[in-house]
Amino acid sequence: MQIEPFEIAIADHDIDDLRRRIRATRWAPATPSPAWQQGVDGAWLRDLAEYWAGHFDWRAAERKLNRQPQFMADVDGQRVHFVHRRGVGPAPYPLVLTHGWPGSFFEFHTLIDLLCDPGAHGGDPADAFDVVVPSLPGFAFSQAPARPGMSSFQVADLWASLMHGLGYARFGAQGGDLGAGVSIALAARHAQAVDAIHLNFLPSSYEPAIGAEQEALSPPEEAYLREKNEWAALEGGYAHMHGTKPLTLAASLNDSPVGLAAWIGEKFRAWSDCAGDVERVFPKDELLTNISLYWHTQCIGPSIQMYWENRLQPMRFAGAQRVAPPVGFARFPKEIHRPPRSWLERTFDVVHWTEMPAGGHFAAMEQPDLLCAEIRQFFQPWRQPRR
Repeated sequence: MQIEPFEIAIADHDIDDLRRRIRATRWAPATPSPAWQQGVDGAWLRDLAEYWAGHFDWRAAERKLNRQPQFMADVDGQRVHFVHRRGVGPAPYPLVLTHGWPGSFFEFHTLIDLLCDPGAHGGDPADAFDVVVPSLPGFAFSQAPARPGMSSFQVADLWASLMHGLGYARFGAQGGDLGAGVSIALAARHAQAVDAIHLNFLPSSYEPAIGAEQEALSPPEEAYLREKNEWAALEGGYAHMHGTKPLTLAASLNDSPVGLAAWIGEKFRAWSDCAGDVERVFPKDELLTNISLYWHTQCIGPSIQMYWENRLQPMRFAGAQRVAPPVGFARFPKEIHRPPRSWLERTFDVVHWTEMPAGGHFAAMEQPDLLCAEIRQFFQPWRQPRR
């Protein structure tokens, strides 16, 4: 596997073009309605756009991103961008973290520091991890797939090859959103290499086997499925669009930075533990670093096409199928779906379950300290040498 160092360097003319486009925005008229009731709030979006064009410092964001050691690798014919940070400790444990949509590898910028160098943050160096954070195919600087079929299962195959190429015979995996699906697929398809997986989300397409041989749905499971369906009816339009007509949507979002900011920014507010004030949790600079990654790499189209691929290859388990590697789950209070433990136990060996005190869908950004402590605790049994 060929690996090359990588550094982000967006051209000046791309930054100038972005500012020009923002300032030339043709703002959409709308019938008055309560703020955020029908989608993004226009006043908030105008304020964000003004800051993006006039005050946001991409070069400062770029320097921050480049503090993490980044690489490009040819993995089974797919160009993959990834962060690879070696842990500072006697025996760092290898861990692959996978982001989701509308996030990016930037989601883990604080968590990486905490996991890799616990001694620098008041922790025990014996808890250090070697952390690998790949960008999903078609996201940020990872090449868009050259052919159809790149669902979570195929991404898991790439990650297994990447970790093997980096010298890790066995490792752990963690993720939320699309990253949870990739982590599950890693456990299902590469149990010989994956010690265990930790999740803070359960993919919407996950279905355990339910039939004559299995127990009937419990009341908590019935309530969960009902709530999930109700949420999909009112809040899931984005996913239906991603999964059925992604390129129609991409034609607009790839051409309008303000449209892109609306599509992504609204989700950061709706899905986080922010009590309606998105900037209480995500300062403008953090929001715009993530959105700018989508803009400058023109990845919005390929990124949402993964929903199409996952719709064709859903996370469904049949018969008595079980996933062998143990599973840990952190259930955050403001996550968009909150399954009961029994729903996972129909397929997985759930050995660790935590009701988290705060946080939502973007756990690594919202509550990096809480998630770090949870990951450290869960993967402790697989450390070598064992303590």
